[in-house]
Parts: sequence; structure tokens; C-alpha cells
Amino acid sequence: MNYAALIPLFPLVGFLITGLFGKKLKSEKLVGTIASAAILASFAIAVSVFMGLMARPAEERSVVVPIYSWIATGSFSVDIAYQFDQLSILFTLIITGIGFLIHVYSIGYMHGDKSFPRFFAYLNLFVFMMLNLVLSSNFLLTFLGWEGVGLASYLLIGFWYDRKFDGTNITWTGDAAKKAFIVNRIGDFGVLIAMFMLFNLFGTLDYSTINAMAPQRFVVGDTAVTIITLLLFLGCTGKSAQIPLGVWLPDAMAGPTPVSALIHAATMVTSGIFLIARTNVLFALSPTTMTVVTIIGIATALIAGTIGIVQNDIKKVLAYSTVSQLGFMFVALGVGAFTAGVFHVMTHAFFKALLFLGSGSVIHGMHEEQDIQKMGGLKKYMPVTYKTFLIGTLAISGIFPLSGFFSKDEILWFAWLNGSPLLWGIGAVAAFCTAFYMWRLTTLTFHGEERFDHHHVHPHESPASMTVPLIILAVLSAVGGFLGIPHVFHMPNLLEGWLEPIFAKAMAILPQHHGEHTTLEFTLMAVSTVIAVSGILLARNIYKNGTDVAASIASRFSGLHKLLWNKYWVDEIYQMAIVSPIFMISRDFLWKVVDVILIDGLINGSARAVGAGGNILRRMQSGVAQNYALLMMLGIIVLIAIAVMPMLR
Repeated sequence: MNYAALIPLFPLVGFLITGLFGKKLKSEKLVGTIASAAILASFAIAVSVFMGLMARPAEERSVVVPIYSWIATGSFSVDIAYQFDQLSILFTLIITGIGFLIHVYSIGYMHGDKSFPRFFAYLNLFVFMMLNLVLSSNFLLTFLGWEGVGLASYLLIGFWYDRKFDGTNITWTGDAAKKAFIVNRIGDFGVLIAMFMLFNLFGTLDYSTINAMAPQRFVVGDTAVTIITLLLFLGCTGKSAQIPLGVWLPDAMAGPTPVSALIHAATMVTSGIFLIARTNVLFALSPTTMTVVTIIGIATALIAGTIGIVQNDIKKVLAYSTVSQLGFMFVALGVGAFTAGVFHVMTHAFFKALLFLGSGSVIHGMHEEQDIQKMGGLKKYMPVTYKTFLIGTLAISGIFPLSGFFSKDEILWFAWLNGSPLLWGIGAVAAFCTAFYMWRLTTLTFHGEERFDHHHVHPHESPASMTVPLIILAVLSAVGGFLGIPHVFHMPNLLEGWLEPIFAKAMAILPQHHGEHTTLEFTLMAVSTVIAVSGILLARNIYKNGTDVAASIASRFSGLHKLLWNKYWVDEIYQMAIVSPIFMISRDFLWKVVDVILIDGLINGSARAVGAGGNILRRMQSGVAQNYALLMMLGIIVLIAIAVMPMLR
């Protein structure tokens, strides 16, 4: 199993080669092949590790591979060590498998870009950091990966740093990258404080030790574990774009489309889900935190879903969709359905990566146009892109038997069973919004009349390097749900069986709801399917002939439309209540008063005082020998006086 440590090594090697020698290679194909091969090699080893774990008994499927002793001082010691178990290998397969497809796709998408090698170097760096995050056996190495993906996402979002981007208080893509970086630092502060508290309580940052000791150290509802888990969840709201730190993700669409597919669909934004899943015992010990996770998740799912209804940028629709779907995952975690949350991570990775890459294919074929109001009728020009995008749309809408149906309905079922009918109802409304805005997006992009300028825009299908990954992801989006078939179908739930040892201790702590619910569960499935179909049909009827009907509805409900169009003014509120006051305090007090007057005044005043003293002392250096002799005599007299005075006493 020691060879498993090569999984994060290959992307690091790919990063060094493409980053240091990419321009010297002078071949896009060679650079793309090296970067993609690094991820493919990691995926191949991950598959081998997965097969090895499957061959072991369930209780022996957790293997820690130490690399070397990282920090050892006093009672504090941390190793660079990777933990291979059912949870980490699942995330590793998602990261490397979908990551490889996105790398291949990027070879065609980024063709001709002046910074082609730099882009692939950043992609490899991101995958390396993400693998450290999910494979780490301790909090500190996870935090290294946590910060690393933040850095890599900053570099990738701002990759086209010289391009303008339309966002709230944002002018350049670099501004969007800084926004993502800074907002995430707020959440990272929470994770850091939680780590300090955990080490203070347990004397270690090792996951296995903490999860084993936590039930003995804490009682359910203990104040300390509640504070720790709330701090960890603060970090999760940053990385996974939840209220109140989710404002960065829509503006992160400033980066190239493959970045959106890799970071904002399959990997970084699911870091928060992974962290809660990895520390599930701690969260199970805090009902307060679980309630907070549920409320934040369902609120985010609904708010982001309603905003997505009115967006016109093809990538921003998918961005708000991502935020909404992440909300569903947190709802699952909050009600104790850890497996359902991880299941939705997997299916979402399939269909959201497909949708983002499909949108990139549209943008590529439309010569960088992203406004869906300027598209229409593209299915005849881009048949492969259209068919695969349609599968992704149906999957995310929750249409049977595609993957999104199984994972979304599993979450809604547990929201009813472990939560309340109200929680299920809000989730169903958010699911309706999902079906509506995704079919609106599909209709305005691929159906209806052609609304683009035929003289300047000539739509065309993307090359095979871009369409083949779309086809593979479409297949996964169609069949991936069968890995987690609900028990109500009387078929084995493979994913639940695989992850059961990971969540067993947490499930033993959480209250369980037993009983026969077959009729109720099938009824709720049917209702949610009707809701999804209703959303699709409503969007089709409104947008099948363009945007005229939608415009009349928007004018009739202008107040609501304005609220959604301005995204509930969250960015503006943050700007007015937080950013501007901090900026003004920093400029007018911390800089002009503390820095210029106090600190610079002290330093410059000290320099002036020394200069003034020097001017006075300089006058003693007159060059007259008699004066020097007099000073020497005075000095001798002083020294004699100092020596004699004790004797006179």
C-alpha cells in the first residue's frame, strides 16, 4: 500500500515540469499531455488502491501511510501521512477521474492561449493540494491542502488578469480572485481556531485519535464540542460557498470555464462536505451545530435557487446552481444523512462538471459569448454538446432514472424523516427552482429562434478533445445514481454499504427513526418528480418563443424581479456594512493616524532627535587642542571622584 503515496506526487511533478519548463517545451500538445498524464497516473493508482481496499474486510479498510515526521517539538508532533479509507478513496477517485477529463478538455479549450503552460501548471497544483486535503490523516496536513486549494483557486480565477469582468464592485478578473481569496480567509480563521482547541483538548490533531476519543471526552451537546464544530462549519461555509460566505463563488466565474468545472463543481467547493464527513463524530455530538448546518444549508439552497432563475450569463446560472446544490448537501449532513450528502457530492460532480464543460463548449463555439439571451437554436450547430447538456439538465433536475433523481430524493427523504415536513417543503421548492432555471438555460441556449448576429458569430461544434469528456460525463450522469439506490427499491445500496464503517460511530450517537415508510417514501418521490417536471414544463412554456413572455412577467412582478436580479443586495449590504467601513477605518485612522502620525512620527521624531543631539555634540569637535585637553582633564577628575567617593564614606 506504500505506493499509494504516489497519488499526490504525480500532480506535484506535473506542476513542476509544466511550471518550470512549459514554455521551453514550445508545444501545447506536449504540455497538455504531461499535465493530463500526471492526473491519469494518480487516477490509475487510486483505482488500484480502491481495489485493494475492497479485497480487505470492512473493519480493515483504513490504512495510514506515513511519509515522514513533519513537526516534532515537545508534546506536539505531526506527520506527513495519508489515510486511505472508504471516504478518502471515494473523493480521490472523483478528484482524479473528473480532473483528468477536465485536463483533456482544457487542451482544446485553451488552445492558442499565450499562457497555456501556466494554466496547466496551476491545474496540477490545484489537484495536488486537493489530494492532500482529502488524503491527510490529520487536521494540519488537511489545513495545508485547504490553504493550498485557496491559493490555487486564486491563481486560476485570476488567470486572465488583464480581462474585465462584470461583478459587484469588481472591474477586473483579478478583483474576483482577490474576493474569493479574502472571503475564504474568514472561514479559514475558524478552522484554525478549532484546530487549536482540539489540540488543547486531545493533545493531537490525528483524525482517528480524535474521533475515537471524542465520545468519551464529550457528552452530547457539550459546549466545547459545539464551539469547535461551529468554527469548523464557519470554514465550510467559506470553501463551500454557503451563507454568509458564499458571495465569492458567482464572481469566481471570471476564470476560464475548465476552472469552474474543476473547482466549482467537483472539488474545492465540496471541501466543506468532506471536512464534516471526516469529523462526523464531533458533529453528531453537537445537536446545535447540526441544526445550524441544516438551516444554513436549506436557506442557501432556496436563496441561490431563486437567484439562478433570473441570471443571463450561462456560467452564472450554473454558479448559483452549484451554491444551491451545495446547500442540499449540507441539509443532508445536518439531518444526519452523511451518506446521502456524500452521494450527492458524487452525482453532482458528474452532472455539474458536464454542465460547466458544456457551457464552455457553447462559449467556445459562440466566440466567447456568454449571454444566453444572445443565443438560441444552437442544437443543430452543436449536436454533441446539446445532447450531453440535455442529459446533465435532466440529471440535476432530478428526473428518473438519472443520477440526480436518486441523490436528490434521498436528501429530501431524510429531510422529512429526520427533519420535518417544512424542511422537505422548502427543499422541494428549491428543487422546483433547479428544474426551472436549468430548463430555461437549455431552452434559451439550444432551442427556439436564433438570436445571435450571423454576420459575426458562426456557431460550431467543439473538437473531440472537448466533446469526448462531455460524452463520458454524460454517461456517468446517467448511470451514477445506481450506486446509491434507496432501500425502498429493495436493491443493495452499494455506496451506503461502502461508507457504513466511516459513519457508524456518528450514527450510533444520533437519534434513529425506525419503521416501515415504503408508501410515504414512494409518495414523496412521486411528488418531487411532479414538482421537477412542473418546473421543466413551466420554463418551456415561458421561454419556447424567446424572452417576451418572461419580460412581461418580470414587469408585472417588478419588485420581486428586482430583488432576485440584484441577488437580494447581499453584496451591496456587505460592501456598505463591512467592506466600506473597514476600508475607511484602514485609510483614515490606521493609515493616516496610526501609521503616518504615530508610527512614522515616532520613527521620524527619533531620527530628528538624534540629529539634533548630533548637532549639539558636533560643536564640541572644534579642532582646538586646548579644548580637547580641558575635556580630558575634566574626564580624569570625574573618574577620580568616582573612585574616591566610596572611601570618604
